[in-house]
Amino acid sequence: MRETDRALVQAATAVAKLRCRSENHTVAAAVRSADGRVFSGVNVYHFTGGPCAEVVAIGAAATQGVTELETIVAVGDRGRGVIPPCGRCRQVLRDYFPDLRVIVGPPDALRVVPVGELLPDTYVWADHQLDAPVDPAPAQRTGD
Repeated sequence: MRETDRALVQAATAVAKLRCRSENHTVAAAVRSADGRVFSGVNVYHFTGGPCAEVVAIGAAATQGVTELETIVAVGDRGRGVIPPCGRCRQVLRDYFPDLRVIVGPPDALRVVPVGELLPDTYVWADHQLDAPVDPAPAQRTGD
């Protein structure tokens, strides 16, 4: 991990300690843009499925006109440390930022992985499939 990755974990941890003090906010996230700026957010718990901290942090970056993100990390409240993104966030992160790096792992073995590694064989939106090249020789079906 790079020093900037460790700093990102520290930023998310600081937000978690400061802002995650109720059942409505239990996770903080920090995301670094390609130009080095850091944006943070907290989850907004709601029984209808409020947004996760990662999505809020992405929205915070978007409000500043940022479209290229490099690395993201989420940290749980009450000293839970780094937590991996949920399935929905993995899909959002991969759809919008396919080259994004994600910090995961236990405190003594944090590592940075490509978001695609967290969500292999991902679902692809139909709009994206329209632009994909068509295989001229589809696989032959064998034995029904």
